Amino acid sequence: MDLIVVMKASATADDVQRVVDRVAELGLVPHPSKGEFRTIIGAIGEKSPETQDQLEQLPGVDEVMVITQPYKLASREFHEADTILDIKGIRVGGPHVNIIAGPCAIESREILFEVGRAVKDAGASILRGGAFKPRSSPYSFQGRGREGLELLKEAGAELEMPTITEVVDPRDVEVVYEYADMFQIGARNMQNFNLLLEVGKTDKPVFIKRGLAATISDLLMSAEYVLSQGNHRVIMCERGIRTFSEEVRFTLDISAVPVLQERSHLPVFIDPSHAAGKRDLVPALALAGIAAGAAGAIVEVHSCPDRALCDGPQAVLPGNFVTLMQQIRQVAEIVGHRVTLWGREETQPRRPVTGGWAT
Repeated sequence: MDLIVVMKASATADDVQRVVDRVAELGLVPHPSKGEFRTIIGAIGEKSPETQDQLEQLPGVDEVMVITQPYKLASREFHEADTILDIKGIRVGGPHVNIIAGPCAIESREILFEVGRAVKDAGASILRGGAFKPRSSPYSFQGRGREGLELLKEAGAELEMPTITEVVDPRDVEVVYEYADMFQIGARNMQNFNLLLEVGKTDKPVFIKRGLAATISDLLMSAEYVLSQGNHRVIMCERGIRTFSEEVRFTLDISAVPVLQERSHLPVFIDPSHAAGKRDLVPALALAGIAAGAAGAIVEVHSCPDRALCDGPQAVLPGNFVTLMQQIRQVAEIVGHRVTLWGREETQPRRPVTGGWAT
């Protein structure tokens, strides 16, 4: 059974290192996590009956507790406070609300840059765009691959926005790492464990979408795969699950947001675009997720969705995205969160104007 070693607030760096070394000597894998006031160390692996007593006697140790959840590093038992990630200067998680936006797929330089400028002006802080697109049909557009990655990197540099794109194959992790700032693990790859292990060996944030028929515990265990490899920069995303409803593409499980936040310290996003499947429903679902306490949303935006090569019906028009950002900011303020606009935290009231925000 796995353990958590809670260090005293007065513990020194030498005390922490001594515990880490001892955990490794006992055949367990140490996972230190430094909080605002104290450090805790996860000790993952099979332990002997004497292990807990031995660790409790080390200098600087306050207490040693057993982790009861099957997901160890993702649980609040391991890390009580909300995890807040720093992604190229943008703070994600905790009280911060961030919107990821852009086209579903990178179709052309013109569309990517046009939509990228529009979502940045409206207040999105992270640019999305798919270079590899796993589709239900083998005959559908599958993305532009490396060419798309090159365009995404160029757009991110010019717009000064972090970028996120989906990785679908463990063999592509290296090239996606080179061009993008965040990995996205799509719903259909949530339990591609080899892929999760590969991105877990990197130091870039990993954005994991809940599978179509996955439980909340399944999603947490997928996050655990990444965390187990040493990458603690993980975001979970509720994107809709299959139910008996035929009115929408998937059913967005709003209750998953507070349940995940109760069980885990990791940031939780929502994907209203894939859940709705219809652009007219995207704003309502996005606002519901933010009202439920989500740390952000990932929204598909396209300037000419009727000609989009992927998921055009659910893509929001740039002008409507401006209105949505205004509404998100208002809802976030009501629930006590702060929206990040243009890569910085919103601290003063602003009035909406066409094309973006003005002081």
